[in-house]
Amino acid sequence: MAENDYVTRVFGSPREIGARAWNALLALEPDPSPFMRHEYLSALHESGSACATTGWQAQFVTLWRGEELQAACPMYLKSHSYGEYVFDWAWANAYEQHGLGYYPKALVAVPFTPVPGARLLARDAQARTALVKALIDHAQEENLSSLHLLFAQAHDIAACEAAGLMLRHTVQFHWQNEDATSAAPFRDFDHFLASLQQEKRKKIRQERRKVHEAGVRFRWSRGSDISDADWDFFYRCYERTYLEHGNAPYLSRDFFHRMAQTMPEHWLLFVAEREGGPIACSLIGIDSTTLTAYGRYWGALERVDCLHFEACYYQPLIWCLLNGFARFEGGAQGEHKMARALLPVKTTSAHWLAHPAFADAVDRFLKREGQGIGEYLDHLALRNPFRAMP
Repeated sequence: MAENDYVTRVFGSPREIGARAWNALLALEPDPSPFMRHEYLSALHESGSACATTGWQAQFVTLWRGEELQAACPMYLKSHSYGEYVFDWAWANAYEQHGLGYYPKALVAVPFTPVPGARLLARDAQARTALVKALIDHAQEENLSSLHLLFAQAHDIAACEAAGLMLRHTVQFHWQNEDATSAAPFRDFDHFLASLQQEKRKKIRQERRKVHEAGVRFRWSRGSDISDADWDFFYRCYERTYLEHGNAPYLSRDFFHRMAQTMPEHWLLFVAEREGGPIACSLIGIDSTTLTAYGRYWGALERVDCLHFEACYYQPLIWCLLNGFARFEGGAQGEHKMARALLPVKTTSAHWLAHPAFADAVDRFLKREGQGIGEYLDHLALRNPFRAMP
């Protein structure tokens, strides 16, 4: 299909698209998170974590001029709504109650990774607009119920809204390395604590003291310094956490093996030890270009009061402060993160439904939900943990 000199090609595997061309497009974006890199998406596919057999059938949509890639995005045909973190189960149930099929649907997202950032990679605004049109055209040609674009950057959302897609907002919690009284980075963890209200500062110190008094100490490894034994221990903890909640883990051990081989510079592992042996760990993503860290995975073999907070928040924040990182994104959901100084941030997704009546009903629902999100953010603002408003 050609329009405005673009040729649209759809690929069933990220490996069918050149890594250099894909990553070059990503580098042009204002929010180029490492989770949109070709290596990350390929590892998800080739490890069997996100593939047709797990309900993630790749149909990556690309626009070309000759042999030059102009725009691209990771699109999947989904046979369920797991691993997305923007919940549309009620929409699927409504379709089913009316004798209509909601699945398969089209999803533009990074599987199992609710990290905001670029989704529609494009050389310019014209190519991004054309890519949105190509996505809608493809969904219509395939008789899909809907198209969903999750956790997108502002440029992507603007292009989707211009094309008539409906917007939906959710809330995440992120930490900024900035003292509100001076607009300068915090000098150290004590300086950060001093910026908090007394009650919050006291609570953090109490939680950290419990972990220390339990005899737990931490060490961290970065990139290629993370040993195979540490990766194995991490996966043991990660898998156990999922199984304890009655689910199999989304990501396979082979996925993390591929990460260690192809993207080691983007990973940082904290290992909690007691009496010389490891008992828990947390793995975070890091991007030295944007100075951003991302809370990702955690697991424990022993239960220690407040260990989760230490491993997943306080240790990463201390590392960010020591290494001059500007932001720590705590991931999806969790009001408890505000007590650890992660503040609410609105994230946005875009949605297109083929059925006119359902599209109208969802549009009305999203307007009501959006008003509720606004009120929720106002409520959270009243609970700001800092002495001065950031």
